[in-house]
Amino acid sequence: MDKSEKIFVAGHHGLVGSALVRRLEQEGFHNLPKRDRSQLDLADERAVHNFFGEEKPAIVIVAAARVGGIKANNDYPVEFLLDNLRIQNSVIYAAHKAGVRKLLFMGSSCIYPKFAPQPIPETALLNGPLEPTNEAYAIAKIAGIKLCQAFSREYGANFISVMPTNLYGPNDNFDLETSHVLAALLRKAHEAKSRKARELVVWGSGKPRREFLHVTDLASACLFLLEKYDSPEIINIGWGEDISIRELAELICDVVGFDGELVWDATKPDGTPRKLLDTTKLRALGWQPTIPLRQGVAQTYDWFLKNVAG
Repeated sequence: MDKSEKIFVAGHHGLVGSALVRRLEQEGFHNLPKRDRSQLDLADERAVHNFFGEEKPAIVIVAAARVGGIKANNDYPVEFLLDNLRIQNSVIYAAHKAGVRKLLFMGSSCIYPKFAPQPIPETALLNGPLEPTNEAYAIAKIAGIKLCQAFSREYGANFISVMPTNLYGPNDNFDLETSHVLAALLRKAHEAKSRKARELVVWGSGKPRREFLHVTDLASACLFLLEKYDSPEIINIGWGEDISIRELAELICDVVGFDGELVWDATKPDGTPRKLLDTTKLRALGWQPTIPLRQGVAQTYDWFLKNVAG
């Protein structure tokens, strides 16, 4: 990519978008138009078309989305479906109309069936029922993938779709009502330590296994794929190994310094039993992650202490 090319990162304030902007700037890309939500509502089709007409970006990364953990997804399926459809439809269509050179759509590992083969290959898409607790979000993301593939097939657009695993890092959401598991556990462990509590209650059984990727590694992979990958077929981005939620909770407590007891609330849902992505396709292209989980959790906790804990 030419360092002078104009790149629009939709959702630049979020966990993923902010990591992408940091990485692009580190690599010498500075032509990055930014609009806050107050300046540009990405769900407003007319406003998005006007923005693209004015700015004419060469490359677009669709990192904007309504996201949340298992509770938020389960409680607000209408909002997760409608908001994400509106955002991605507006941005992808405007990108096509403006003639962008390349678009990267950020999918999610949630798109895969609940009982997909492990590790999950890209071919598992639409081969079984989804996990009910995040079905609305998954369907919106699948629609985005299919829209990108349709533009590729019908118009020859270079629109690619990446499927990241569970992400964490700076600018994560630490709100216990809407956060994902790693950020939620980190905050709970910190607050339990601060209260000098004897126990920490964790949702579910602790048995499900999850894979986690630091968002800095995701940003690295996305820039790599913008350079090296031009297929409309989806491609996974992951660490390559998973860990049980119990092991994750123990690791986080160790990093935070909480030495109380873990108590498991089996009345709360576990979600998908296991979710590990097959990253053979990406590794064959020559990319691999660099930030181990313990190191990444320690870095994230440090960021949390400086920016959230107060």
